[in-house]
Amino acid sequence: MTGPLLSVRGLTKRYGPRTACEAVGFDLDAGEVLAVVGESGSGKSTLLSCIAGETALDAGTVAFRLRDGATRDLAALAAAERRQLMRTDWGFVRQDAAQGLRMAVSAGGNVGERLMGVGERHYGRIRATALDWLARVEIDADRIDDPPTRFSGGMRQRLQIARNLVTSPRLVLMDEPTSGLDVSVQARLLDMVRRLTAELGLAVILVTHDLAVARLLSHRVLVMRAGRVIEMGLTDQVLDDPQAPYTQLLVASVLAA
Repeated sequence: MTGPLLSVRGLTKRYGPRTACEAVGFDLDAGEVLAVVGESGSGKSTLLSCIAGETALDAGTVAFRLRDGATRDLAALAAAERRQLMRTDWGFVRQDAAQGLRMAVSAGGNVGERLMGVGERHYGRIRATALDWLARVEIDADRIDDPPTRFSGGMRQRLQIARNLVTSPRLVLMDEPTSGLDVSVQARLLDMVRRLTAELGLAVILVTHDLAVARLLSHRVLVMRAGRVIEMGLTDQVLDDPQAPYTQLLVASVLAA
C-alpha cells in the first residue's frame, strides 16, 4: 500500500467573521509524527477537532487510508463507519485527561471498555490486556481497580494513553498532552510517548505550544498563525533555521526565556 495515511486539503473553518483555519493542507505518512505549533488562538486545536470530525468543516477534505488500502473522505463515512474507525484505527489523547477517561470507572475498565468496543467479550483476556497496558504506561498492577479520580495528573494522562493505544490504532491525535503537568512529570510522560510511538510505528498529530516537546517527539513541524500555515518542514530544519519571520520570532522567544 502506497500513499499517505492521512491527507488534509483546503481545511477551512470559520466562526462568523473569525477564521479559525484557512485552507490548511498537509499529508501524514504511516509512522510519522507531525507537531502543530503556534501561539494560543492560532487554530491548532480547531485543526485537530476538525480532523477528528468533532467540528464540521466549512470547506476542504480529510481523507484517511483504510487498512484495505482504500482512501476515504471522512465526511463521506456513515456514522457507524466513523464510530468504528475511532474505536480501532484512531486515538485522541486530550489535554484534560478527564475528558478522555471515564472518571467513575476503574483504570482496568477504562482500558477494557475500548477492547469491548471492538468485540472482545472474554473477561480474563480483557483484564490481562489491561494489566499489560498499565505496565506499559508505568502504572502499578495493584491500581487496576482504582478509578482515575484517585490518580495524579500524570497517571491520568498515562492511563488515557493506554486506553487509546490498546486497540493498536494507526493514527493518534494529541492535544497538548503535557500541558499543566510538573516539569519532572512532563519529562517522564514525554519519554514514554516517544518510546511507544517508535515501538508501535504510530502516526501522530501533536498539537503543542512547547517547541521543546515538538523537537523531542516530531519528525516534521507545521507552524500556524491566525488559522494559516506559515511554515512547514523537518523539525530540526524549521527550529534551527526558521525561514518565516513569525517562526523566527517564535523560536527567538523560547531562546530568550
